[in-house]
Amino acid sequence: MKRISLIAAAAAILLAGCTQKQEQGQWSPEKAQAWYDGQGWLAGCDYIPADAINQIEMWSDSTYNHDLIEKELGWAQDIGFKTLRVYLSSIVYENDPQGLKDRMDDFLGICREHSIRPLFVFFDDCWNPDSQYGKQPEPKSGIHNSGWVQDPPVPARADTLTLFPKLETYVKDILTTFGDDDRILLWDLYNEPGNSWHLDASLPLLRNVFRWAQEIRPSQPISAGLWNHDLKTFNDFQLRNSDVTTYHNYSGDPECQQNAIDTLRTYGRPIICTEYMARTKGCTFQMAMPILKQNNVAAINWGFVAGKTNTIFAWDTPLPDITEPEVWFHDIFRQDGTPFSEEEIATIKELTGVRN
Repeated sequence: MKRISLIAAAAAILLAGCTQKQEQGQWSPEKAQAWYDGQGWLAGCDYIPADAINQIEMWSDSTYNHDLIEKELGWAQDIGFKTLRVYLSSIVYENDPQGLKDRMDDFLGICREHSIRPLFVFFDDCWNPDSQYGKQPEPKSGIHNSGWVQDPPVPARADTLTLFPKLETYVKDILTTFGDDDRILLWDLYNEPGNSWHLDASLPLLRNVFRWAQEIRPSQPISAGLWNHDLKTFNDFQLRNSDVTTYHNYSGDPECQQNAIDTLRTYGRPIICTEYMARTKGCTFQMAMPILKQNNVAAINWGFVAGKTNTIFAWDTPLPDITEPEVWFHDIFRQDGTPFSEEEIATIKELTGVRN
């Protein structure tokens, strides 16, 4: 009997270990679908306040703007947005870890007041390679994202033995602090890994950030969005490790929009489009948003209030002598709350169910 009890106890320990290990990995498709079904159809935007040129300026103590965020999120609520995709900053955390967490808590409080649940992004391979804490550069006239920064900064990536432990502390501290916070929708671990010609050099950080997140295993889903069908190693890893499938699509072709959804659906997980809408490429609210809703794909467009990021200008078309292009590339509202297009606002409200 004693031996049987010991065997049973050992088996229970092994079983518990296996269960814990499974829980630390990717969610089952059934769990992911049950979570997604509980959200209702979601629409929202990639968000940064109009007075911030980048992630560092948004989250730094001297420039974090509670009142402006509260005003802008009121406009988001008015058009039926239920989520925001928001970039964090490892640079701010390195210099002021408690301050960043305090401001995240404040931001989440504002979101809750407006019935919004954001998803947070940890790392990013897009735009300017270097950055520093403190005062950020002023916008360059007519240039898209002239001050947006890659995170972590490219120069720091040369020494991963020093960098990765710092980033692990950052990711795990944030996920431990907020991992059971029901004000948060999802964790987007890495924006467009491999972009800016980093290619395979970004794979180690991508693999590590998923491992760090899975070791904490927050109650919210984790993901990293597909963005380039040619990066097969990245895509395979992201699909095998993301709890829900997220992706970017700026195509102006409705057939391309539908084909992307049909392809991603074969992987058997809920789908969230975390970037779309580039007017001069033909990817408009009127074209893309109905397709996303018809397919029960959450719709998160890039940009909200035109401001220091200069994302009303196109990626590859600088217009330094023009204050405002005739057709905005991204963004929805001016800083006084008037929209770029009343027709767009009507479309958004119709699809989100807001009645005038």
